Amino acid sequence: MPAPEILPDTPEGHARAAALLAEGRLVALPTETVYGLAADATAPDAVAAIYAAKGRPSHNPLIVHVPDLATARSLATFPGRAEALAAAFWPGPLTLVLPLTPGHGLAPAVTAGLPTVAIRLPAHPAMQAVLRSLKRPVAAPSANPSGKISATTPAHVAEGLGPRIAAILDAGPCTVGVESTILAPEAGATRLLREGGLPREAIEPITGPLVTDTTPGAKLEAPGQLASHYAPRAPLHIGGTPQPGEITIGFGATRGDLTLSPKGDLEEAATNLFAILHLADALAAQRNAPAIRVAAIPETGLGRAINDRLRRAAAPRP
Repeated sequence: MPAPEILPDTPEGHARAAALLAEGRLVALPTETVYGLAADATAPDAVAAIYAAKGRPSHNPLIVHVPDLATARSLATFPGRAEALAAAFWPGPLTLVLPLTPGHGLAPAVTAGLPTVAIRLPAHPAMQAVLRSLKRPVAAPSANPSGKISATTPAHVAEGLGPRIAAILDAGPCTVGVESTILAPEAGATRLLREGGLPREAIEPITGPLVTDTTPGAKLEAPGQLASHYAPRAPLHIGGTPQPGEITIGFGATRGDLTLSPKGDLEEAATNLFAILHLADALAAQRNAPAIRVAAIPETGLGRAINDRLRRAAAPRP
């Protein structure tokens, strides 16, 4: 199969991406969080191709990306504090899990059979341009093989998915670096389904205390809830004393072979997280290292999202 077409971040590139999506093809698109593997969310065959390309379990729902609030309202209802959250944080790194509207038109596999849809209005101008050109919502999980390290650069996408997709829209590295925060706003409370690029300190002035529900019971409600996820090939350990031969990732005063942020800045660490994990995994393979060890990260602000990704990356593999 041919390598994916590399599209420039220009009006012509945006139009080409939209045309491919309209044909039912898969295109990796940049967002402010990570690169997403996009397909027309109303086309069942295109959505099925996302699951096939990623090797993604069919019970794991997808996030739908929309260009504006009007499109979101055509797909879902906004209970509880959903309207206030959308007004405060859209466009941006926030996904809301909302009840589907009748006649929404989304392919059934997008929601994995749930009566709700995970929906987001992304801030990245290239993604916005493609959505406006396509005039349809797109489903776009992270553009990497299921369970592996997320992609924050076009090179990560090409390495992980290669000829399984039609094109990559190259807009350079993502700025936030971790996936969106996922909330389920309801009449009584707002549940936090996934830590992400919007920290709870920004959210709780609007919602009150969040109810943390990031480890589901019998059924996944949102992406990013699998116990093992974001994993490098080498085993990953968090904190503790480095053992001989391990690849070390530092933070702040804790030095290593690589570092998430030499200044101990959580925003910088979040931006760098997946890129550093990709580099550490390549270095581990090169040196035949027994494991990767990451310095402890404070459990505050964006540190919660970083630690969520690291704990899932370190979890036993299925």
